[in-house]
Amino acid sequence: MASKPGILTEWPWSWLGNFKYIVLAPFVGRSIESLLNREDGSKIDIGYLIIFPFLLFRMLHNQIWISLSRYKTAKGDNRILDRTIEFDQVDREKNWDDQILLNGLLFYYGYMKLEQSHYLPIWRSDGIILTTLLHIGPVEFLYYWLHRALHHHFLYSRYHSHHHSSIVTEPITSVIHPFAEHIAYFLLFSIPLLTTVVTKTASIVSFGGYITYIDFMNNMGHCNFEIIPKWMFSTFPPLKYLMYTPSYHSLHHTQFRTNYSLFMPIYDYIYGTLDKSSDTLYEKSLERQGKSPDVVHLTHLTTPESIYHLRIGFASFASQPYTSKWYFWLMWPVTLWSMMVTWIYGHTFTVERNVFNNLNLQTWAIPKYRVQYFMQWQRETINNLIEEAITEADQKGIKVLSLGLLNQDEKLNKNGEVYIRRLPQLKVKLVDGSSLAVAVVLNSIPKGTTQVVLGGHLSKVANAIALALCQGGVKVMTLREEEYKKLKSSLTPEAAINLLLSKTFTSKIWLVGDGLNEDEQLKAPKGTIFIPFSQFPPRKTRKDCFYFHTPAMITPKHFENVDSCENWLPRRVMSAWRIAGILHALENWHEHECGNMMFDIEKVWKASLDHGFQPISVASASESKT
Repeated sequence: MASKPGILTEWPWSWLGNFKYIVLAPFVGRSIESLLNREDGSKIDIGYLIIFPFLLFRMLHNQIWISLSRYKTAKGDNRILDRTIEFDQVDREKNWDDQILLNGLLFYYGYMKLEQSHYLPIWRSDGIILTTLLHIGPVEFLYYWLHRALHHHFLYSRYHSHHHSSIVTEPITSVIHPFAEHIAYFLLFSIPLLTTVVTKTASIVSFGGYITYIDFMNNMGHCNFEIIPKWMFSTFPPLKYLMYTPSYHSLHHTQFRTNYSLFMPIYDYIYGTLDKSSDTLYEKSLERQGKSPDVVHLTHLTTPESIYHLRIGFASFASQPYTSKWYFWLMWPVTLWSMMVTWIYGHTFTVERNVFNNLNLQTWAIPKYRVQYFMQWQRETINNLIEEAITEADQKGIKVLSLGLLNQDEKLNKNGEVYIRRLPQLKVKLVDGSSLAVAVVLNSIPKGTTQVVLGGHLSKVANAIALALCQGGVKVMTLREEEYKKLKSSLTPEAAINLLLSKTFTSKIWLVGDGLNEDEQLKAPKGTIFIPFSQFPPRKTRKDCFYFHTPAMITPKHFENVDSCENWLPRRVMSAWRIAGILHALENWHEHECGNMMFDIEKVWKASLDHGFQPISVASASESKT
């Protein structure tokens, strides 16, 4: 929002929320009706019918730029401005498709009011030439002076400051403006469109090509990585006056009073507003190489729809805890296509880049889904992918690689021990994060608790929790006889006294893992607090109970570039397994933490607090009540 919002700041359909797309429904319906009800032999008006598909194409075009930009900045190559993006920017920019809705409404309205816009030909050379000339002349010239006017303090504070709230730009930053400002831009860009319509030189290619050109140049100019190669300017030197670069426009967002031009810098040269560091920043950005990370967190895809939740997916989805949306079924063609790509693409890919206390962090993802980890015939392939990622990290000189989600499963690779055996000369330290996960669970149990229920499949974390509690004099009650026997065999006689097998439960503190079924949850008394010790949260079947998050902590404010949520965790909350890898590098610990290896729980917990990570309070966890 602008610092002093002016009139027509809000979009007229903002009150509709996610139902805003309904404003196009009457027009789309009418265009379909025109096709179905046409008289036999009557000509089809292709231009009218493709308005809606063209709007969908524009959304796809923008999304490709969003994903590409986030992937490139995660890798770090050719990055222009090395600053952080926060959740407030994502929230501010989530309505980037409003301008596409506005254009759609105006296109339909123009079609209904202008008889000349009916039955446009596919191609007309004179119309394309006229559109080009009108853009180079009136559009670029008028935009330059409009842009300078928007930087006058009166208009800037009421309108344009909303756009400049994003110092570090993303492609969709280009269209984040108040409603009134978009009206002005549409009037400007309609000069070539209306002129060709009135002169009867318009064509589908001139219309679609011009709008696509505007989208392309807007997205490119705000993508925050340099994409234009030097050879283009050396081959045709005048091009520097006719086409800007991402670094050129990035300077406008940092300096504010330079580089006002739309897409053609010639007007900044003419009127003396060219930033003198434009060429220098351009060359530096092209040469900038991504920094090799110090710590890598290795995760994987969860459900087929989780691709939309990745940071390189849909930005607004990624900024919220992952939940399955009802409208995902409408996107099944894209989901199916992405699944096919992951089956073909046999290598990890970078999904996120962060900075913490001068440590460069990256998150890599294995292109496999959760269900595949439970397929016997997929395990060798998955283990090979994990081993390749570990080998790549070792070759790059990465200090620590933490294994997230099912990449550290006992049945899959014995909590990472398999890789230590296969790669005895490994320099990168493997961390499964078990000790911090145990510490988080133990410190989530309310003070004064004398008994807890332990349910779900046993794991390295569950065994360590049971041992710590029994040694501390807390009675641990198990749900299943098989698990009771396994735990008892691993405990000392003194600790085993506090391990019980019971059919009735009065404790309201339940420590739960994978495999806890609905019938077992129903045995818990009303008001029970379920504290997971597993990577995946339990299915919430009780509305009269509270569910904690999976072991996690709140990240410090100086943790940079945190603008997405980790799976189902809230904003700025990170899983214990991921934090453990960061602590390993910060504390310069030289041992692996995988297999049967466990660090001192108190030592790890203290280290997490010393570095600014905070436990999640009971109050915040209670917000997950369903």
